Amino acid sequence: MRFSISKLVWVRIIYWLFLTYMVAAFIWWYVALVKQNDLLTATKIETLTVRGAVDQAQIASIEAFATRKTKQYIGEGLTFLLLFLLGAIYVYRSLLKQLKYSTLQQNFMMAVTHELKTPIAVTQLNLETIVKRDLQPEQQQHLIQNTLKETKRLDALCNNILLASQFEMGQYQNNKQMVDLSDITVQCIQSFEERYSNRNCIPSIDASIQLQGEPLLLQLMINNLLDNANKYAAPETPICIDLHAVGTSIELTIKDQGIGIALEERSKVFEKFYRVGAEQTRTTKGTGLGLYLCKKIVTFHDGAIFVKPNQPKGSIFVVQLKAD
Repeated sequence: MRFSISKLVWVRIIYWLFLTYMVAAFIWWYVALVKQNDLLTATKIETLTVRGAVDQAQIASIEAFATRKTKQYIGEGLTFLLLFLLGAIYVYRSLLKQLKYSTLQQNFMMAVTHELKTPIAVTQLNLETIVKRDLQPEQQQHLIQNTLKETKRLDALCNNILLASQFEMGQYQNNKQMVDLSDITVQCIQSFEERYSNRNCIPSIDASIQLQGEPLLLQLMINNLLDNANKYAAPETPICIDLHAVGTSIELTIKDQGIGIALEERSKVFEKFYRVGAEQTRTTKGTGLGLYLCKKIVTFHDGAIFVKPNQPKGSIFVVQLKAD
């Protein structure tokens, strides 16, 4: 991280030195042209005076021409300077964005490597234990269930990465159909409770809420929101899941009592690879793709998603969709 900060500082120093030099060059160019114009004007007037043919009309014409040239230099100089500054600002912002994105990608690669190694290592250890040791049926069943849990986690991670790539490249095929969002939500909650049996979920779900959508995408969105709530909230706190339909509007809310999200970060949490806070990034699992995919999936269904604070602490993620 120190290397990234140092590199960013050097880029800014070099960039602003270059920009200052170019602006100074523009000013020098303008001053040089004005001086040259004044010199040519003085030379022409002096030539007329030496010849003894002083004509006030000619002198006025020469001075008027010089004034027009000065205005031309000012106009062209300001236009070039404005275009240059606009281009410089665009390049600067693009450069900072690219550097930031590069850092996020590096963090993502480290996180995804860890996320991949953990289930693979657990699966390998469980299978080796089953093969090499004579275990009781109950012990074997426990290891098999644990292995299945890790493979599901690995499958979810692979699905997130694959879908993120498809959305990024615009290659996801639209296959919407009439689905029961209530049923999908209930299934997601049941699966979540199987994976985290100690977590208390409090659902409030209206029956038979129908909409045009992709069932797998909607299931992934709900799973990601539940996993996010589980990740940042203490194990003893409940997670509330509400799904209600009012007219042609559907609202899904998932409330946790976790660390919460600062106001300045609420719009950033849906960015690709973004994770809240340095300390939380170091102590919690994740790749920064879950909420990004939630945003993409909701947008794909012509809906909206946002986050607001829970009381007394935590976050509320709100998904608004259109019913059919």
